[in-house]
Amino acid sequence: MNCRDVETRMTDAMKAGGAGFRRQKLRFKPEREQGVAGGVSSQQKIARLRERTAWPDRTCRVEVIETHLSWVFLTARHAWKLKKPRRSDAIDLRSIAARKRNGEMELRLNRRLSPSVYLGVVPLTVCGYGAMRVGGSGKVVDWLLKMRRLPAGLMLDCALARGAVHKSDTARIVRKLSAFYRTLPGSSLSGSAYRARFLSEIARNESVLARIMSRRSAEVRQLCDIQRALLAGLTDRLESRVAHGWIRECHGDLRPEHVCLTRPVAIIDCLEFSERLRTIDTLDEVGFLALECERLGALTVGNALLAAYGASMHDPVDKRLLHFYQSMRATVRARLAAAHLLEPGIKRVRRWRKRALAYLELGSAHARQCADAFQMGMQAPMPDTFSKE
Repeated sequence: MNCRDVETRMTDAMKAGGAGFRRQKLRFKPEREQGVAGGVSSQQKIARLRERTAWPDRTCRVEVIETHLSWVFLTARHAWKLKKPRRSDAIDLRSIAARKRNGEMELRLNRRLSPSVYLGVVPLTVCGYGAMRVGGSGKVVDWLLKMRRLPAGLMLDCALARGAVHKSDTARIVRKLSAFYRTLPGSSLSGSAYRARFLSEIARNESVLARIMSRRSAEVRQLCDIQRALLAGLTDRLESRVAHGWIRECHGDLRPEHVCLTRPVAIIDCLEFSERLRTIDTLDEVGFLALECERLGALTVGNALLAAYGASMHDPVDKRLLHFYQSMRATVRARLAAAHLLEPGIKRVRRWRKRALAYLELGSAHARQCADAFQMGMQAPMPDTFSKE
């Protein structure tokens, strides 16, 4: 498909109006409650794990962070992840055995990038007199992933907020990633199957976002139509990426909050529950990290990451492909943010609504940049401007 064909299809998709997104009120309905598994309720486990005496490392206090799929307990020297007993489209963690398998998978996959951070999978047990303890003897009622605690101030998102990321930092991140990518074989996925994944993702994004964001459904559908047109125009390039082995089993969720600027750099919390979702283009992965830097107001850091990636991997950045990947990533993140609004007892509704719309605006902006890149040609050097030396 040539540039004129892509432009014609995009024009058809945009007849309804501009591709921007405005703030709106989102409607949602709660999910069904998940059942209790393992004989001890999650509430009992959480209450016990908030106590210092439940832990083997004699901590002075315990902090608890709740995420979509887990509770994370921070003790003096370690972070411990307890998965929620729930089921999603991608994973079923309702049984103790399933949570153990998931912990072991997460341990193995994350040791690829941060072997000194991921320490083991440890049982939560109930002893003879009924007390729960991490790593104790007795009946196993759950499993926790044990990690070395990292300094919060050195996480990339925190460093970006302070304006404290230097060009040397982006170089270290890319060196770590490049060394990792070089160990990975190319996927056996076919070009047609790779493109079909994007079509499936676009359809899912459209279905979920148009339903939750019903007052903006026309704009959502319009963006998805534009992405389909861009995907058709990128057929040959996507086929080439597959043929040349750039599709690999990567990290899968490379965001600033998963990068720590220690020495050496630690990259944590990969997408462990789906090999399909982490089998992606290496450019897609680094482009996602750059997108998240852009969202946090650090576009120059994102550009520096992409420039360093292109040089290190000898993979000149194709702007059409990059912006398509980034548009897709932003739309998926919008869908995930909006999905939080369907959770029972949702808190911070305004935060998730605002985040979903911000991602949609990014998705729209990168779709436009992808279309612009069709007019300028396939490849262009990434700017290497950087405010911190």
